[in-house]
Amino acid sequence: MSNKLFTTASLAALIAAAAFATPASAQSLFAFMAPPAQTQAAPQPQAVDPAPGQDDATDTDASLAGRLQRQVVNYPTREAPGTIIVDTPHTFLYLVLGGGKAMRYGIGVGREGYTWAGVKNVARKAEWPDWYPPSEMIRRQPYLPRMVAGGPGNPLGARAMYIGGTEYRIHGTNDPSSIGKFMSSGCIRLLNADVEDLYSRVQVGAKVIVLPMAANPTREAAKPDTTQVASYAPAPQSRAARAWNGTRPSGLY
Repeated sequence: MSNKLFTTASLAALIAAAAFATPASAQSLFAFMAPPAQTQAAPQPQAVDPAPGQDDATDTDASLAGRLQRQVVNYPTREAPGTIIVDTPHTFLYLVLGGGKAMRYGIGVGREGYTWAGVKNVARKAEWPDWYPPSEMIRRQPYLPRMVAGGPGNPLGARAMYIGGTEYRIHGTNDPSSIGKFMSSGCIRLLNADVEDLYSRVQVGAKVIVLPMAANPTREAAKPDTTQVASYAPAPQSRAARAWNGTRPSGLY
């Protein structure tokens, strides 16, 4: 009973106070009796599918320098569309499209003593290829596995195009930081997204032209005169070069 009387008395006191208060003050006096305000969560952004022809965000590597990212460039040449031209000193691979255009990819190439040049063809293609380290490499690094099954952890990456008459491949890599560098054992490596794109465009039998190393590969130089590529053939090797190439370790990837 006492609690009820206290509540009634308290309410009467509030009413009396409100009679002498301004409208704003009276509203604050009775704020405790108002129902709680209804809140509404802000709408969440929804994922938007890429527009037709637009690359998925995972298709590129934002950390890669702009010049090394896949792009269509002007590239006058007498070579037929579908020809692959590897510009070793500038770490670019060009796929001739025709009409004075080419698709250009950033690549990683052989370190000092492991570069090569010549005119070859794509002998075969493979998706998620297995890797078998060469016997020479196993002798130098006996801890290497004898086989690595195809997959994300494989050093050959998502795709490989085997260059006929050689031990080399054009392949993907699980190490994007190697693009634009001279650190392979002679193979030509691309980002996995790029090698998948190249793989889809290249046919078995496609011509592969690998240009020789320049005197100063670390300096950014002008694009080579591609009008002379059609007649390119590797220069005869010296006796010392033939001896080195006959005894050097086999390429890894």
